[in-house]
Parts: sequence; C-alpha cells; structure tokens
Amino acid sequence: MLLSAGCSRDEGSEAQPGTADAAAASAAHEKAVRAAVTATLRGSARIDGNISMGDRGETHSLAVRGRFDLAGDTGRLSVDLPGGAVGHVDEVFAGGTVYLRGVPAAAGGWAAIGRDAAEAHYLLRAPVNDPAHTLRQVAAMRYVSKVGEEKIKGVPAVHYRGALDYSTITRRMSQETRTKVAQMQESLGGTLPVHADAWIDGQQRLVRARLSFGNAGIEVSNTLSLSDPGTPVKATAPARGSVVRTSAVSGILLG
Repeated sequence: MLLSAGCSRDEGSEAQPGTADAAAASAAHEKAVRAAVTATLRGSARIDGNISMGDRGETHSLAVRGRFDLAGDTGRLSVDLPGGAVGHVDEVFAGGTVYLRGVPAAAGGWAAIGRDAAEAHYLLRAPVNDPAHTLRQVAAMRYVSKVGEEKIKGVPAVHYRGALDYSTITRRMSQETRTKVAQMQESLGGTLPVHADAWIDGQQRLVRARLSFGNAGIEVSNTLSLSDPGTPVKATAPARGSVVRTSAVSGILLG
C-alpha cells in the first residue's frame, strides 16, 4: 500500500536553483529552517499530528496527539485511526525506550522497544510516530523557497517549502519498505518528489511541519503542528511487570 510502482514522473517538482541569487536565497532559507528546528528540539510542545495515506481512492487518516519534551526525549502520545481493526494506541517515550499499549505484542499490557531500534514501514511516516524524527527530516530540506506569511492557529508564521532527498526520505526505514521506495524512485526517472514545508513563528520556532508526496493516485501527507512551547510533560515508564520487550513493531498506527 502507498508504495506502488509505475507512477508517472512529476517533472520539475524538485527544481534546482537556476541563478546564483536563487542559490544564495535558498541557502539562507535552509539555514533559517535548520535553526528553527534546532530551537524547537531544545524545548517542549503540545503535539497535534495528522497523517493522510491515500492510494487510488482508499484513504486512511490518523491523528497523533500529546505532549513531548523534545529536549528531554520524553513524551506521551495517543494515536487514533477511526474504523481501524486496531483503532487506538498509547505511546510513552521514556529513558530511550518507547512503550506501546494497544498493540498485539503488548499482550494486554505494554510492548517496549528501544527508541532507536524502531523503523518506519510506510512512506513519510516516523518510526513509532516520533516527532523528533519528522523534525530532523524537515531540517534536511533542500532547494528551499519562501512561500509567504500565514497564520497557524492564530500565530503569524513564515512558510518555507523545499524538497527532501532520497537518503532523508528513507532514513530509519525498514529494508522491505526501502526496497519498494527505491523501485518507485526508479519508475519516476530517478527522482522521488517529496515536498517539505515549515512554518516558523516570530520567536524562530517551528509551529508546523509537513511532508507530502502525490503522484498517480497516491497521496501521502504527514503534518505536525506544535503549540504551547514550554508545556510541562510527564512521561514515566509503566510498571516493569506489565511490560513485554520486543525487537520490532509494525502496523499502520505505528508508522
């Protein structure tokens, strides 16, 4: 799903700067986005994520909500897929481990996997919905242009748009999914048209980030909104007796 080959090529979606002035402007915008991501990763925020995965008329929409201390690498998230066989998962990030409740491997309690061991199994998804992963992908955008000024939930922000390269798109992706993405890229003539968008407020913090891909009936977007900077975050590991360790997790709710 969502990784079909045989798509038509999207010409010009990753256009390279044509002049020295354009290249200089792009470099300045890239620097602004990287600085905003760095500043955001130094604090905490309320997380509101929306993921849309559409393949030739079939669309799945997920919601990811919670609070995350990006500096302390701790947080609590809830993931919902209305109408799904598994419709809800709770996630706790603490001590370098992600604890998952509501997945088959949890056996009625919590499944636990090392945060760095989790992989992505779908295009533009973060492993176990880790917001820091998405932010770091956004920080790597290239060929950045300034779209304009907009308001995000009432907050004035500057909107930037760029493109992601293959290595950034496939970062921490499972081998099976990476192979499918490579086949897709080949079918598109060697370029995978993935856009990255960033909205930066007056404090030079990221208030929204989005990754998106659209081609031949396949539409994928991952939108991450961040608000309430500095919000307190409480995330503690579940009781040891309720935890089942695992080396891998997958499923549409987990990325």
